[in-house]
Amino acid sequence: MQISRLKLKHQILLIFTFSIIIFTSMELYFYYSFYDLTQKRASNYGNKIIEQTRQKIDTVFNDLEVSTNIVVNNKKIQEFTIADDDYKRAFDIGAYVIDLMEYMRSFNSYVNGIVINDSEGRRIYSLATSNGDIFFFNQYAEFINSYKLDSESVEKGMYTDILKDEKTGSEYFFYIAPIIEAIGGVRFSQQTGYCSVMVNTDRLQELVKNTDLTPNSTLYLLNSRNEVIASNNTNFRGILFKDILSVDRDSLTNGVKTNINGEDVIVQEKDLEQADGWRIVSIIPVHELTTDMNAIKNVSIIAGVGIILSLIILGYFFLNNLTRPVMGLVADMKRIGKRDMGFRIKVRSTNEVGVLAYDINSMIDQMEEMASNILNTQARLYESEISKKQVEFSALQSQINPHFLYNTLNCISSIGLEYGSKEIAQITSSMSKIFRYSIKEDELVQISEEIQCVQAYMNIISIRYENKFMMKVHVDDKIMQMKTPKMILQPIIENSVYHGLERRDAGGSLHVNGQIDVDGDVCFQITDSGIGIGHDELEVIKAKLNMDYSERVKNSPDGKSIGLSNINNRIKLMFGEGYGVDIESQLGRGTTVIVKIPSISN
Repeated sequence: MQISRLKLKHQILLIFTFSIIIFTSMELYFYYSFYDLTQKRASNYGNKIIEQTRQKIDTVFNDLEVSTNIVVNNKKIQEFTIADDDYKRAFDIGAYVIDLMEYMRSFNSYVNGIVINDSEGRRIYSLATSNGDIFFFNQYAEFINSYKLDSESVEKGMYTDILKDEKTGSEYFFYIAPIIEAIGGVRFSQQTGYCSVMVNTDRLQELVKNTDLTPNSTLYLLNSRNEVIASNNTNFRGILFKDILSVDRDSLTNGVKTNINGEDVIVQEKDLEQADGWRIVSIIPVHELTTDMNAIKNVSIIAGVGIILSLIILGYFFLNNLTRPVMGLVADMKRIGKRDMGFRIKVRSTNEVGVLAYDINSMIDQMEEMASNILNTQARLYESEISKKQVEFSALQSQINPHFLYNTLNCISSIGLEYGSKEIAQITSSMSKIFRYSIKEDELVQISEEIQCVQAYMNIISIRYENKFMMKVHVDDKIMQMKTPKMILQPIIENSVYHGLERRDAGGSLHVNGQIDVDGDVCFQITDSGIGIGHDELEVIKAKLNMDYSERVKNSPDGKSIGLSNINNRIKLMFGEGYGVDIESQLGRGTTVIVKIPSISN
């Protein structure tokens, strides 16, 4: 079926339907692409946090192993394990051995106790009083004997499983290293004893608990038997965590999406380098990974729904106000073509279509008048006169179709011009630039791109407020090609407009300046002549800018301070404490926000 053969209203309906389908498809594609992108970026962030925790734990374990190796390789320690003279063991060597172990325990806060045992069952120890009782229980002796006979522990040190105190319910694990005689005695190169180090699980628990993930995420430190050594969820400490054991470990390194207890989560793991079979596992709820992006997602959904509704309303307007009068005109013309004498076209509108209908009615009146004159012509002139009138009638009849078509086309063109809007086109173009800029994957962009985004936003504000505010941007050309974190100026300008300039009764100005300061860094100044900020409120905002990230978010219900805190936090995380955001303001005189970043060339 050829589209050109369809009725005009069907063609317009088809065009609008096709446009709505395409835009809806694009909106869905954008939504799911954006959701997938934010989830991947958030997952990568979680992976980095887990990697940092793994490195910290590996460092702790490496320090434990290095300290233990110093002990087991010490000449006095080895002499202690082979000495037969009890006096020499107790007074000559023992004091030194105890001092060495005390020093090791005080130097390393992750050590709760150290015990040196020789092959004959004699031992010497240095213990924390709160945890040392376990060393004197038969339960500990039975537990540790299984590792003394282990071939792997004979050759090198190893970490034990969890030992749970039957009396107190406390949990312990140890690092065991063999003592190999290397001082040239009769037992040279033989194992003469072992060193047992009790690891401070409370300190490991603090290290894991302080990892900054999402609010309801869980981090586990698992040993080779999948026992939970430490976790930020205290309900799962010391319990074999079975929920994740069925997940394919080969895919856990980069993160895998699964369902645990009816909730979609992303599970990731990192193997420890210093302890074979030990690993760190994180479980992060999927919905928490994209929480900070929900605002943008909701805005895009609202914008998409708004545009679709606008297309539907616009389509209905065209169908009702353009095609209905045209189709009525066509139907009336068909009736006139059937020689319905006395019938006139109904004037259904006052626009060009209505004018066209009026002109056709006038033409029909003239035609009927001409026909009446022909009938009244004298008989003797009947033949010649009727021929003449027929020629005139045919000429007039041949003019109807092109005249009708010409006026119809002019009508459609005039309607299009009448409802066109440059402001909508400018806002749409500016929004397109901002959205296209905001979804760029690069975290660092050229300053010139950031300024283009700012100018696009200012263009929107100028249209919205009908040029109520004077806004100027002056940035030194020397820094235009330098790098800056993306989207750090637009939120500040938005704060200046909505919290400062908009509340003025009249006018106001906004200036954005950028240059190299005396320290060689890039400095941006955003100054408005708005209502300003009171001294007490300003001090609260400054205090929040100096808080830790988690405290800033918790204590910032104000949208303005959250925006400044987020930008300040991003800059400090990326460049260090010497950079970030500062704010100065006086009530009734305006506000200045200063953003400082390092000079980064391409």
